Amino acid sequence: MLKGYTLPRTPRGTSSLAPKPPWHYVGNALAVEYEVNAIAAAAFLPEGLELASSRCAAYFIEWQYSSENDEEYLDPVRSQYHETIILLSAQFEGAPVSYCPFIWVDQDVSLMRGLIQGWPKQMGSTWITRAYDLPSKANPVVGPGGKFGATLSVKDRRLIEAQVTLCELTDSLPSPNFARAVNVRYFPELVAGKHGKAAVNELVQLKSRDIMVSPIWKGEAKMEIFDHPYIELPDLRPTAVIAGYRFSFALTVDDLIHLRDLCSYDLG
Repeated sequence: MLKGYTLPRTPRGTSSLAPKPPWHYVGNALAVEYEVNAIAAAAFLPEGLELASSRCAAYFIEWQYSSENDEEYLDPVRSQYHETIILLSAQFEGAPVSYCPFIWVDQDVSLMRGLIQGWPKQMGSTWITRAYDLPSKANPVVGPGGKFGATLSVKDRRLIEAQVTLCELTDSLPSPNFARAVNVRYFPELVAGKHGKAAVNELVQLKSRDIMVSPIWKGEAKMEIFDHPYIELPDLRPTAVIAGYRFSFALTVDDLIHLRDLCSYDLG
């Protein structure tokens, strides 16, 4: 009998790209709140969601991961990855949620876990300024005046540049955030004559537990999104940048909420 949570399924089941949940995460995040053109943002929302406001957030995160039974962080190449996430402010049946139109990672394991949850993950290269526990000209202070940068490149093209200068502690996370994030789990058909029909097309909601957040630093920010020959992220360019943030957080994922099935056909 073949075993494993994801492909490839093998006799012992240890070759699966992603192990079965729970999945435990901890990360350092740099985030930028900004405004976009509301008409452009609304065009990215799937059936069942409505735009709540023109507020968006970009998250640049350096993650470390572990499964329940293994200590993957002792083999860092299995455990560590970088991610850039774009979130839109939305509503589902009148309740505030967030929606992710774009997300990039640099590890195949993360990509697989994300697709299972409905995150529309693609491969990309994210870099983030690090902070260390020693004073140095090479080390930004995690406090007033500390400066941090982040970049995203996709298919060898620079797509985003962001910089944050910390000013003060705050009790508020960036908005929108991951709480009540809604995704679309989508898998297309390949059978001839059914290419317009999805094998899986459903609206789902993130369900995390054991969430912890460090002190949250807030400050000034600037961010630029560059043109790309086919990726449509430039449609969500900032019309105004509101604020920047730096914080750490941890969470566990082992569940998902099914909200509704979507249309069987996607004529796009």
